[in-house]
Amino acid sequence: MTVRTPTSQPPYGAPAPMQYPGQPAYGAPGQYPPPQPGIGLPGQPYGGHPMGGPPPGVDPQVYQWFTTVDTDKSGQITAIELQQALVNANWSHFNAETTRLMIGMFDRDYSGTINLHEFAALWNYIQQWKGVFEQTDLNRTGSIEAHELSGALQRMGYTVSPQFTNMVVCRFDTMARRHLTLDNFIQVCVMLKTLTDNFMGRDPQRVGSIRLSYEDFMCMAVANKP
Repeated sequence: MTVRTPTSQPPYGAPAPMQYPGQPAYGAPGQYPPPQPGIGLPGQPYGGHPMGGPPPGVDPQVYQWFTTVDTDKSGQITAIELQQALVNANWSHFNAETTRLMIGMFDRDYSGTINLHEFAALWNYIQQWKGVFEQTDLNRTGSIEAHELSGALQRMGYTVSPQFTNMVVCRFDTMARRHLTLDNFIQVCVMLKTLTDNFMGRDPQRVGSIRLSYEDFMCMAVANKP
């Protein structure tokens, strides 16, 4: 099976300045001004610094967020804990599939949880994705439509067709209202990043096309189970 990207301009339509941390191009949450801290966390739950303070190299505020989300104080965050901490503009909690995928981005040992350092990396992505979403949602409705999603993906470095963005909105709009809330949008971003990473791993020469065996294709599909 041969798979080609939807653009003929390498690297996959992603402008060079848009980069994931430590990765070349391929579309990233762009370099937007960071949003206000505490995305989705209702109220002011953090208080002062946790006893003992953060370990070296960890932002104190990220450490406070981690200890707040880690409700059972296990030193690991589960998808359920993360879901309970994140809310959309309408104060609805993130959907379970989004938080499961977010945890899965950094869950290297398939334990279903992430530690403090993995959480810090995830939080950086969340803040950037929230920044993109807020700049796209100009009328402040708390949701974006297909044409707005198309612009957001282009700013993030993804060259996709209107047909693709329409399909994405239909697929990820759990309420069938033809628009995406923040959690839906982040779920799309996680999917695109994971698929792009998988594609990159199979395209070392960056030619924009790969050959897949049936089992490789099935592995990619399972890894990105909707």
